[in-house]
Amino acid sequence: MIHEPLTGLYVMDPDRFDDVYGPRERADIERYLTIERPPCTAADLSAEVLAGVDVLVSSWGAPRLTADFLDSAPRLALVLYAAGSVRPVVTDASWARGVRIASAGSVIADKVADFALAQILYALKHGWRYVLTARRTGSAAVRRSELGTAGATVGLVSLGATGRATARLLLRHGVRVLGYDPYVSDADARAEGIEPASLDRVFAECDVVSLHAPLLDETRGMVDAALLRSMRPDATLVNTARGGLVDEEALVTVLRERPDLFAALDVTDPEPAVPGSPLFELDNVVVTPHLAGSLGPERRLLGRAMAEDLARYAAGRPLRHEVIAAAMEHAA
Repeated sequence: MIHEPLTGLYVMDPDRFDDVYGPRERADIERYLTIERPPCTAADLSAEVLAGVDVLVSSWGAPRLTADFLDSAPRLALVLYAAGSVRPVVTDASWARGVRIASAGSVIADKVADFALAQILYALKHGWRYVLTARRTGSAAVRRSELGTAGATVGLVSLGATGRATARLLLRHGVRVLGYDPYVSDADARAEGIEPASLDRVFAECDVVSLHAPLLDETRGMVDAALLRSMRPDATLVNTARGGLVDEEALVTVLRERPDLFAALDVTDPEPAVPGSPLFELDNVVVTPHLAGSLGPERRLLGRAMAEDLARYAAGRPLRHEVIAAAMEHAA
């Protein structure tokens, strides 16, 4: 348990401050932190401001924890990051100096999983296809052979926090779930109710393939023409992760070749998609403007998670949302 008073500072994008840290979240945080300055941006920071700070309370727009930054903040012990990936924030220097970081990434993962589930279930009944066909033809679409959830197989690419959260939701609907993740053991996948499979098998056997991988050098463009052409008849690709995972030129080519396939894209590369992109012209693709994740009032859940972890920190208890260096190599 920490007995001495802790000094804190709010540092983030000011336009999102109240979205993330509302009155209730701030009140809970300020039970443990003395915060004497108003919220500021990373550009406002100086050695004088940082000298006495123990805890940074942040979100989007957080400062990067470089060696020079940490030299100016010798007391900094904890960063509460009410956003997703900590890659823009942490550095080798921050790990080396033992600065702890908590992220609300798992909270966001649950919201992404909710959206992915909605798209997957809609795809299993060809919902978007019917909507777009009716709009194009001016009459009700002819019914296809819908699977629904009974007997359906859904493939998940990556079994990180979002992939596993999506799997848990799907399994409640009785869907068979295949999962590809080279960094998750077969035993761990099976313990989650997921059937481990190769990437080739996921694309060849599944009625819907849902992408949840991080965008890394080794994953950029991983969904190529060969994988897309291998998809079973009437299959759907759902992407709520990162647009760069998909070779977009190949996707457009294959969707033109195979009108039976469908793509539901919440992300594109670049993002937003270029005006006039073929993605807006094809009859077998729908693009949404990055709706997965925490939006509007849902962002208060991120601040709430950080307030709860601060209480745990002050009590000397393990943090629920702490990120450790060893988990970073293949994380989103």
